[in-house]
Amino acid sequence: QVQLVESGGGLVQPGGSLRLSCAASGSIFRVKTMGWYRQAPGKERELVARITSGGGTNYVDSVLGRFTISRDTAKNTVYLQMNSLKPEDTAVYYCNTSPNPIAWGQGTQVTVSS
Repeated sequence: QVQLVESGGGLVQPGGSLRLSCAASGSIFRVKTMGWYRQAPGKERELVARITSGGGTNYVDSVLGRFTISRDTAKNTVYLQMNSLKPEDTAVYYCNTSPNPIAWGQGTQVTVSS
C-alpha cells in the first residue's frame, strides 16, 4: 500500500519561505502526476500545484510565481518551495496523486502569521 508522508511545515512570518517535502513509498510515484493540496480551516481542500511524471507543472493562480513544485524520482520525493508567503496560505498541506487522490497522509501545518 502506498504511503505519503509530508514534512517541512511550520510557523513563518509573512514574506517568508518554507520548503515542504513528501516522501512516497511504492512505485506509484514514478508514473503518476503528483500534486500538493491544502485545506484551510472551514474550507474545502484545494489543489495548488501539480507535476507530471515528465516534469510539466501547473499552479493555481493564487500561488503562481510564488510556489514551485519539483520532484526527485530517485528519492520518490516531491517538494513544494513556497516563497513570499501570505497569511492566506495558512493551511494543512498534503501531497497526493492528481487526479484521483489515493489515501491521504497526515499533512503538514503551515501557519503564516506575524
